[in-house]
Parts: sequence; structure tokens; C-alpha cells
Amino acid sequence: MSERVKDMTKGRPAGLILSFAVPLMIGNVFQQFYTMVDAIVVGKGVGVEALAALGSADWPNWLVTGLVIGFTQGFSIRISQRFGAEDWTGLRKTTAMSVWLAGIVAVIFTAVSLIFSRPILVALQTDPTVLEEALKYLRVIFAGIPIVLGYNVLSSILRALGDSRTPLIAMIVAACINIVLDLIFVMVFHWGVMGAAIATVFAQFCSCIFCFLAIRQISVLQMSKQDWKPDWKNGWDLICLGTPIAFQNGVIGVGGLAVQYVINGFGFLFVAGFTATNKLYGILEIAASSFGYSMSTYTGQNLGAEKISRIRSGMRAGVVMSIITAAIIGGAMLLFGEYILSLFISGSPEDTEKVMKIAYHYLAYMCVPLPILYLLWIYRSALMGLGDTVVPMLSGIAELTMRMCMVLLMPKVIGQEAVFMAEPAAWTAAALLLGTVYYIRQIKLCHRYPDK
Repeated sequence: MSERVKDMTKGRPAGLILSFAVPLMIGNVFQQFYTMVDAIVVGKGVGVEALAALGSADWPNWLVTGLVIGFTQGFSIRISQRFGAEDWTGLRKTTAMSVWLAGIVAVIFTAVSLIFSRPILVALQTDPTVLEEALKYLRVIFAGIPIVLGYNVLSSILRALGDSRTPLIAMIVAACINIVLDLIFVMVFHWGVMGAAIATVFAQFCSCIFCFLAIRQISVLQMSKQDWKPDWKNGWDLICLGTPIAFQNGVIGVGGLAVQYVINGFGFLFVAGFTATNKLYGILEIAASSFGYSMSTYTGQNLGAEKISRIRSGMRAGVVMSIITAAIIGGAMLLFGEYILSLFISGSPEDTEKVMKIAYHYLAYMCVPLPILYLLWIYRSALMGLGDTVVPMLSGIAELTMRMCMVLLMPKVIGQEAVFMAEPAAWTAAALLLGTVYYIRQIKLCHRYPDK
């Protein structure tokens, strides 16, 4: 077994969760860094219209990638539970079946997304000034869906086994490659937003290969021909776990499309400002998703080992660490956000001032209630680790409902402020549902395993 694989059923919960989350945070920093570089290079090197084109493609891109990544998250739940139970045969068969299903999902989503790229942008009333550039970006990104899904299924397998270091190294490699290619394709070859998309897909390909080579070195995942034989009963179990998470991401994406539809109506300067802040959204969420993946693996392994008291103590530690981290990140972004946002924006002084005002105003609306987003991730991920992917799906519906109400109804009452308030309102609705259900599930587990 690789030394990087981590058994989270033994040892101090807080230390395990933090040591697992920190490499993911660092990896996310690099991922967000090269996402920011995309926006900086395009915004500074091409202009505000190109930045708006990048922003117009954001939510359609998030919708499709969120759907496919949702399946891989679901697959990893069963893998972590098999690992915690030390069921090595079941672990290998589940891993193999996850790869089979990922291949099928990749083919279907690549074909469908490429066909509907233009209709989606047109339906969102994308500004004609930026529509063609946004379409070029989406087509390249969607053509790379098999690569994106390959990286995510492989990194999910590694994380399920407690290895968060390998995805970190893979992300650092991808970030460095992406930055270099961004500069070459956009600034030297003048390929615009399409060049940024090509750089992103190629960087993901390199990280995918890196994770694949790492998995081949894990002894408990040394596959035989029998392991690769399709097991459709196991496959159906994985589909039942992955589909609700994919659906959850899908409904969140639909809410995002509604937001995109509304902001497109405010003109490309508003879109540019909104896009600049959205490029910082990932930084705000860096530690949230890292704690989330950590909690999913931790609860999954400990449920497999039937160590229920460790799940409770781990959750307490996760909640405290996430709230403190959110407060620090939110405060730092309020202090330095205006400077960071200026890196994305170029153009006439008048346009730059308008875009900056919109961007920082939106950033402030997200920084203040940031602890709510972190709690959302903790509770959602813990429930998924316990094998419950239905309630996280329902939380996505709660997010969708609140986001749609804010952007479609409230602008008539309070104007553009409703668009800025949509994200915090969606987080709150989902977090309330997830937190309530988690504690109900915890009480039931205590009754089911009274001595554990």
C-alpha cells in the first residue's frame, strides 16, 4: 500500500482532518491561481469585452463540469467506505466500475454539450459583442470533458483512500503549465479566450496523467482481469450515489444560468465586474471545499469501520476550523480585494471605475456571510460520506429556489442589489437544511450503534 494512503479511522480527528485538508487547500490555491491568470491575461491582454466573454461562458461551463464531477464524487463515497472496512476485493471492483462509468458519462456529456453550446448562450441573451468569443471558449472546454472527468475520477479515488498530496502535486504541475501556455497562446499567438481554454484543457491532461501514474503504485489497487469485469449491480449502486450529487450540481448550475441571464441584461460592463469577482469566488471557497473533501473521506472511512463516536468528534473539529478559516479569508479579501480585482480590469478610466465598483460591491456581499458557505460544505460532505446523497441533492434544489427568487423576482423591488444577495441567500437556505438533517442522522446512528 502506498505510504500516501491514509487510514482516517485511527488518530486524532482534528489533526487528520487538517492534515488531509491542507494539501487540498494548497492545490486549490494553484487551481484558482491559474483560473485567475486566465482572467488576468484575457482581461489585461485582450480587454474588458474578452473578460465579459469569459464570464458569459462561466455558468454554462460550471453547469456541465459540475454534472460530470458530481458523478465522480458519488463514486468516491463507496470507495472510501470499502477502504475503511478493509474490503480490498470490493475496493478494486468498485474502483474499476467507477472508471467504466466515468468513460460512459464522458462520451454522453461531451456530445450533448458540444451540440447545445450555442443554443445555451443565445437563450441566456449573451451580448452579441461577446457571443462568438464565449462560444469558442465553451467548445474547447467541452471537447476536453473526457480529460476533465478523467482527472476528477482519478483524484477522487486518491482522496477516498486518504491521499490528498498527489492531487496537490498534480494541480501544481497543471497550474505551472497553464500559466505558461496562457501567456504564449493569448499574449504571443493572440488566440484570445480560445487560447486560454486550450491552455486549461492541456494542463488538466497533464494532471490526469500524473494521477494515473500515482494510482498504479498503490498495492491495494493492483487490478486483475476479474476486477475489470463489469459488475452492473455494483455499477447501479455507484449510479445511485453519483446521480443525486450530479443533479445537485446541475440544479445549482441552473440557478447560476438564471443569474447569468439577469446580469447579461445589465450590459457587458456589469458582466465584466461580476466576472472579475466570480474569479475570486474560488479563493473564498478554497478552504471550504478542502474541508468538505476531508470530511467526506473521514466520515466515509469511519462509517465503514463503524466508529460513530469518531464521526461526532471529527464533525465538531471540522465545524470550528471551518468557521475560523472563513472569518480569516473573508476579512483578508475585504481588506485586499480591491487591489486583487484591479489585476483583472483594463480599459478606459470611466469603464474601469464602473467595473471596479460593481466587482467590489459584489465581493463585499460574499465575504461577510462566508462562514455560512463553509458550514454548508461541512454538513453536505459529511452527509455524503455517510452515504446520503439525496439530502445534498435537495439542498441544491433549495439553493436553486432561493437563487431564482432573488434574481428573477427581487430586482423589481430592490434592483441590482438582489443579484449580489442571491449567493448568500442560496447558501443560507442550503446550510439550514443540511445542518438539520445531519444532526437527525447523527442521532439515528447513535441509536443504531449504541456502543460505538
